[in-house]
Amino acid sequence: MKAAEYIVDFIGAQGIADVFGYPGGMVTHLMDAFERPSSRVRAHVNLHEQGAAFAACGYAQASGLCGVAFATSGPGATNLLTGVCNAYFDSIPFVAITGQVNTGESKGSYGVRQRGFQETDIVAMAKPVTKSAFRVEHAEQLPGALETAFRVAQEGRPGPVLLDIPMDVQRGEVDAPCEKVIVEPQKAVPLEELARAREILERAKRPCVVFGQGVRASGAAEALRDFLLRTGIPAVSSMPSVDMCPDYDGYHGFLGAYGDRQANFIVAKADVVLVLGARCDVRQVGGVRENFVPNAALVRVDIDEGELSYPVHDDEVQVNMDVGAFLGSGVADCLVGGDYSVWNGVCREIQEELDGIDARLPNKIVGDLSTLVPEDWFITTDVGQNQVWAAQSFSLKRGQRMLFSAGHGAMGYALPAAIGAYYATRKPVLCLTGDGGLQMNIQELAFLAREGIPVNVVVLDNHALGMIRHFQEMYFDGRFVETVEGQGYASPDFAALANAYGIDAVSVNEPSKLSGLALSDSAPKLISIGISEPTYVFPKLEFGKPNFDQEPLLDRDLIERLMEL
Repeated sequence: MKAAEYIVDFIGAQGIADVFGYPGGMVTHLMDAFERPSSRVRAHVNLHEQGAAFAACGYAQASGLCGVAFATSGPGATNLLTGVCNAYFDSIPFVAITGQVNTGESKGSYGVRQRGFQETDIVAMAKPVTKSAFRVEHAEQLPGALETAFRVAQEGRPGPVLLDIPMDVQRGEVDAPCEKVIVEPQKAVPLEELARAREILERAKRPCVVFGQGVRASGAAEALRDFLLRTGIPAVSSMPSVDMCPDYDGYHGFLGAYGDRQANFIVAKADVVLVLGARCDVRQVGGVRENFVPNAALVRVDIDEGELSYPVHDDEVQVNMDVGAFLGSGVADCLVGGDYSVWNGVCREIQEELDGIDARLPNKIVGDLSTLVPEDWFITTDVGQNQVWAAQSFSLKRGQRMLFSAGHGAMGYALPAAIGAYYATRKPVLCLTGDGGLQMNIQELAFLAREGIPVNVVVLDNHALGMIRHFQEMYFDGRFVETVEGQGYASPDFAALANAYGIDAVSVNEPSKLSGLALSDSAPKLISIGISEPTYVFPKLEFGKPNFDQEPLLDRDLIERLMEL
C-alpha cells in the first residue's frame, strides 16, 4: 500500500483512535491517508503545532496509549518541540511524525544552510529531548521504523520518539503487515539491592512512602493503593501525582518547595523513606540535597538508571527496577502488619495543627470549584500559581485525574491537553488555567467551538503573571516589570473573546457567587473568575532551607514542638 496509508493503519493497529496535528505541504500525503473511508484513526487539526503536541500529551496521559502528533517540515516541526520536551521530562509515551523535504531536495553533505524550502534538520534538534529521533530514508524502512518508534516510546521509562519522513517516502510503496507492538517488561531483577531494601524496611518504625509519576507510568497505581491499604503507613506524593490515592486516609499531600507543610514535616520525621518512581529533583527535595530527610534511611526505586545516578544520600539504597515489579516482588510486604498507630497519630496531629494555615482566597475558589466537578471527569492544569493552587486545594475524588506539565513547566498546556484528554475518554474535562497560560494557546478555543466538545475552561484571572510578580516583590523591590497590567502586561475580556468564537461564557468577579455556577457536560464553556487582590502561592521554600521550614515562616516554638513529636 501507499506508505502514508501504512503509517495511518499502523497507528490504528496500536489501538490509537485520535491523533493531532496541523496541515503543511510535507504532510499532505499523510493528511489524505487519514481521511480514507477505511481509516480507523481520526486526525484532529489544532490551531498551532504546539497545541497539537500538548493535545497528544493529554491523550497519552489520559489513555495510557502513545500520543501521536504530526507537523510539516521547518517551522511546523520546530513548533512541535515544546510538546516533545514536555513528553520527555514527564515520561509520556509520544510519537512525533514530521514531514520533510523530498530526499532529492535535501542538502545532504552540501555546506548550504538549506537546499529545500522549509528544510530543517529536526532530527538533530530533537535528539537531546527524545528517547530516539531518526529519519526514514526509504519506504521499505518504514515498517521497522514505526515498530521501533512505538516500542521505544513505551518501554522502560516512557518518553517521546520523533520520526522524520520525507515527502517522497510518504508516497512510496510498503508491503508489510500492520501489527500491534508488544512491549516486553524489564527482565533483570536486582536481587542484591532488593535484599538491602528489605533489610532497611524491616527496621522501620516510622516509615513513609513518597510516590511519583513512575508509579502511573508502570501501570502500578492500583498496586500502590493496595500496598498502602495493607500497611496503613503514611504517604506523600510528588505534585503531579496528587490524583493517585486522594482518598487514602494516610495520604498527606504533596511534598517539596510549594508542597503541603504537613507532607514536608512528616517526611522529615520519618526514619525510613521509600521513594517509588519520583525523581527527587530540586523542587521535591530542596536545593541542598543533604538537607532532605538527613536522619532517615532512604530507599529509591526507579526504572531509569540515569535518575539514580544523581543521589540524595551517599548511603541510599537504589533499586533500578520497574515500580510495579518492585511492589509485586513482596520485598516491601515486610511493612504489612506492623504497628504504626503511634506514628500515624503523630502524623494526624501534625495535619490538624497545620490544617488551613496557608489557605487564601484562590485556594478557597479552587476548593469550591472542585465540588462542582463530577467524579469521572479529568482536570487539566496550566503552569503558574493556578497549577499549585489546584494541587493544594482541589478536593479530588477517587477516579478523577489531574494532568500537569510538570518537569518542563510549559505555560499554555491546560487547554490543548484538555482536548487530548477529552478524545481519550469521551468525557467532559475541566481545564483550569490562568490569564497568562491561557493566552499562550488561546487559539485552541477555535478547536472547542468547531468540534463542540465539552471542555470547561476556568480562568483564574488575577491580571498578572502572578508567580513572577511574587518573585519581583520578594527580590526586586516590587518592580513589577512586564508582569502586571499597565507595566507591559495585559489580559483581555476572556468571556467576550470566548463569545466571539461562539462559546458560551460567563464572568464572575465575586468569588462568593461561584457556587451558583453550572459546568457543561455537552458543549464548551468558559468561566472567567476575576481576582482583584495580589495573589501568592504559599507555602514557599527559600532556596537552601530544609523543606519543612517554608515561608511564611512558622513560629519557631511551633516548629520545635512538631519536630519533637
